[in-house]
Amino acid sequence: MAAANNDSLVLETPSEVVDARPGSRLMWPVEFVASVLLVAVVGLLLIGVVSRYVLSLPIVWIDEAASISFLWLAMLGAAIAIDRNEHLRLTLFLGLMPERARAFVSTLALVIVAAVLMALIMPAVEYVEEEWYVTSAALNIPMSFRASALVVGLVLMFALAVGHAVRESTLPNLAGAVALVAAFGLLGWHFSPFFLSLGYLNILIFLVCVVALCLLAGVPIAFCFGMGTIAFILFSTHVPVIVLIGRIDEGMSSLILLSVPVFVLLGCVLDATGMGKAIVEFMASLLGHVKAGMSYVLLGSLFLVSGISGSKVSDMATVAPALFPEMKRRGHKPREMIALLATGAAMADTVPPSIVLIVLGSVAGVSIAGLFTSGFVIAMVLLVVLAVLARIKAARENMEGVRRAPLAVVGKALVVAAPALVLPFLIRGAVGGGVATATEVSTIAVLYAIVIGIVLYGGISLRKFYSMLVETAALSGAILLILGTASAMAWALTQTGFANQLAGYMTNLPGGWFSFMLVSIVVFLVLGCVLEGLPAIVLMAPIMFPIAARLGINDIHYSMVVVTAMNIGLMAPPIGIGFYIACKIGDVSPDEAMSAIWPYLGALVVGLLLIAAIPALSTAYL
Repeated sequence: MAAANNDSLVLETPSEVVDARPGSRLMWPVEFVASVLLVAVVGLLLIGVVSRYVLSLPIVWIDEAASISFLWLAMLGAAIAIDRNEHLRLTLFLGLMPERARAFVSTLALVIVAAVLMALIMPAVEYVEEEWYVTSAALNIPMSFRASALVVGLVLMFALAVGHAVRESTLPNLAGAVALVAAFGLLGWHFSPFFLSLGYLNILIFLVCVVALCLLAGVPIAFCFGMGTIAFILFSTHVPVIVLIGRIDEGMSSLILLSVPVFVLLGCVLDATGMGKAIVEFMASLLGHVKAGMSYVLLGSLFLVSGISGSKVSDMATVAPALFPEMKRRGHKPREMIALLATGAAMADTVPPSIVLIVLGSVAGVSIAGLFTSGFVIAMVLLVVLAVLARIKAARENMEGVRRAPLAVVGKALVVAAPALVLPFLIRGAVGGGVATATEVSTIAVLYAIVIGIVLYGGISLRKFYSMLVETAALSGAILLILGTASAMAWALTQTGFANQLAGYMTNLPGGWFSFMLVSIVVFLVLGCVLEGLPAIVLMAPIMFPIAARLGINDIHYSMVVVTAMNIGLMAPPIGIGFYIACKIGDVSPDEAMSAIWPYLGALVVGLLLIAAIPALSTAYL
């Protein structure tokens, strides 16, 4: 993952050392509460699993209590991410600006974040007041106790954003940025009668151009969506902003999404205990002696490790350090290794427990069990096409001194890796077989990983475990805030009626369903480059999935196509965010790796076209 301030070309993510900012010390009570809430969520879900499956006595209030804790965790985590500068944002274009312009645009991004938060605070207070008259079904308490998390989180984030802006900016830059944002607001208010008459053009102005400009300026993705949607609602409709608060709440609050922080925590446990490394070492002992063997090991390890962590960044960070030294010794060029690492991670993102699949299931109403079962098969298809290309590329590999590992060595590696190898198959089998939900399985997997990690893989210190809880809260908050604001933006888009007109046009494309599939591939390739997976899914799923259903396309088949296309876009330079993360992990210049990745992306595109053209690859095993 990339440090927030060290590389202007990458998406900011949270696994680096936290900035030693003055504000960070003041955040420790918030971090502590968020950590307690995360433990509470996992504990409540575990109690629910035991009561339901072991004691056959379901506890009816568990889901409500977990949901309340979850929203508080998400909002406090989002505030922690503001403090740590860990909200996901595109910094590619900032890095291309002169230093003076970059300083001003960075200040402008902070002011935009503060403006979005300020615009949402009072509507959130109204939303809490309205929720006081709604009582929860099981706990019989006002829902304001839950909705108050939105106000607390927004106020905390606003204070932190203002603090960052004041602390990190010069006075002229800060004054200029505030004046620019204020001028935008005044012009929008003044010309609102004109915007009201433009109809669908407002979608282009606010939901495309404003969002795109914010994205180019390095505004965190969640706040790009927030700014575009708020401007659209305020200046071109008569809808009150309080409606957006309800959409944000709904976008963050699906019970399926409870598994997101739990799987993020699982990825942290995987990294801390070395379970992923054990899997890599077993694969190396099994296949390392054959031509292209280390490439096969890298791909196979990504495939297996992704079944534990649910995070492609965690996958790459686990696999690359263990394999790259030996691959270099055998003559693999660093740029080729990065290309294989990046595209292998794209391949593995359909392997359960993919967080993208979980979010897709929540947003589009697609069976999580079906997505997990199909995702495993689709990843196998992509694995095969990458392995074939890797074998072709390995024609001149230096195999001097390479020997088959003795059976005793393979057996020992298998014994060490076996407890870790069980976990991905446990997750896939339980969810895919309908034994338990993704949320229930995630909690069991975390408990299993922690116990096995402590007993067999060296354990986790309390200090390390606490830092993992805080890191999980921050990343989960950043992810869930994106989902909330993207849901609000998707709702605004669908309410215009544009989605229905688009559906009519797409349904009548020449070539029928396959033409629509090709258009979908292009759309999600582009969105994958720019937005990363989760926001693209939340934005487009409400529009595209009904069209696919109208054309008779199976929802699982369509899901596999769009997720694969999105993952390829994520790794496609010069904009694809995941490509730069892979370069950072492998310590290779993006300029050097860029020329090598195209054949691998081409192989993935071949696999994608096969998946799109042959529905049985996605549906035969359901």
